[in-house]
Amino acid sequence: MWAVPAALFLIAFFHRVAPGVLAKDLMQTFGATGALIGLLSSTYFYAYAGFMIPGGVLIDAYGVRRIVSAGGTVMAVGTLTMAAAGTASMLFVGRFLVGMGATVTFVAVLKIASVWFPPSRFGTMSALTATVGIGGSLVATAPLAWLAAVSGWRGAFALVGGATLITAGLCALVVRDGPDDVDHRTPPPGSTLRGAVDGTLKVIGNQHTWPPFLTFFFLYSALQNMLLWAVPFLRDVYGLSTTTAAGYASATALALLVTGPVTGWLSDRIVHRRKAPYTMLTTGLVGLWGVFVVTLGSLPLWGIFALFFAMGMFSAAFVLTWPIGREVNPPDLAGAAVAVVNLGGFLGAAITQALLGVVLDARWTGAMVDGARAYPIAAYQATFAICTAFVLASALLSLFLRETRGVNVYAVIVAERNAAGRSGRT
Repeated sequence: MWAVPAALFLIAFFHRVAPGVLAKDLMQTFGATGALIGLLSSTYFYAYAGFMIPGGVLIDAYGVRRIVSAGGTVMAVGTLTMAAAGTASMLFVGRFLVGMGATVTFVAVLKIASVWFPPSRFGTMSALTATVGIGGSLVATAPLAWLAAVSGWRGAFALVGGATLITAGLCALVVRDGPDDVDHRTPPPGSTLRGAVDGTLKVIGNQHTWPPFLTFFFLYSALQNMLLWAVPFLRDVYGLSTTTAAGYASATALALLVTGPVTGWLSDRIVHRRKAPYTMLTTGLVGLWGVFVVTLGSLPLWGIFALFFAMGMFSAAFVLTWPIGREVNPPDLAGAAVAVVNLGGFLGAAITQALLGVVLDARWTGAMVDGARAYPIAAYQATFAICTAFVLASALLSLFLRETRGVNVYAVIVAERNAAGRSGRT
């Protein structure tokens, strides 16, 4: 029940990283600038962010199986459109469709986790789900670079589109929305479309939803810009081939594969905290980003790999934002709560990727390598310094998170609010 939607989420995550690995190919084919590559990458996140809350509403109202099967099909069509694109406009259309279809995958997998697994395991399942997604970003590094070298970037997208279509069909055939002992033929109260909309508005109106939303906004902005620009940075500054650069850039994803689930497990089973681990991890990450910016271009390649790996380890803090968002909202609005919090990260990536592409272009000195723009160290230093500021903002905002200790505290929040109201009246 969990694995098939998770496979679609893996493919969705693959698309988040792919433009960075294929940047040179896209620049050569379409004469693209850094700003255009950034805008192309962010188009996915704009579509993802725009349809995220409606996607959560639809999942709560109509179930995972139907909505995710449809989303996977849309994602497949978008991927095939990109493979066949003859103009930059069609490339953007395909990218938008990919983002629109992908938007339901993550919330659906967590919805399945909340129904098919005990509540005490939700943090672990959230982290495991994130790890599957990171696996998709890992596939989008060296394996994608190798596949593009063998079959061309169009052939690579065509193969991924076909695999996506098959997985969407499998989801329609085998996935069920809940255990057999629950009657899903009669929707529970509040699971209608109107009820789901009202529930989402209730989540948005909860002031405790906004700290995890904002912390995820800034942390994910830094992470996604790293994943987008790491390969071009290694290619331009260290003179590596795309395949070799993608191998070094995979260090971040490799670290997240391990530390994502470990962070969730430790939060659930050992420390029984959400806020404190998040603050500590992001504070350490600020220092790592600072070292990266200060030493940019001077570290040996093994040092770059080690630094990328460490940054990936500390970036695992983001897996804690979803449990926090879920645990400060009504238990029956899990899909909507996760969707709203998740919106923060994707809105951040959507807004910042194109802007940082503009920062790169503003510092371009006119150098071209094999028909693609090559940016100097100063351009990347300015770009990654902004990412450092994003991580600092996330660490500071984490001080406003509500500590849930791994349990739903919405009833406590309501009781505190009512007590404050009575105190104010007296």
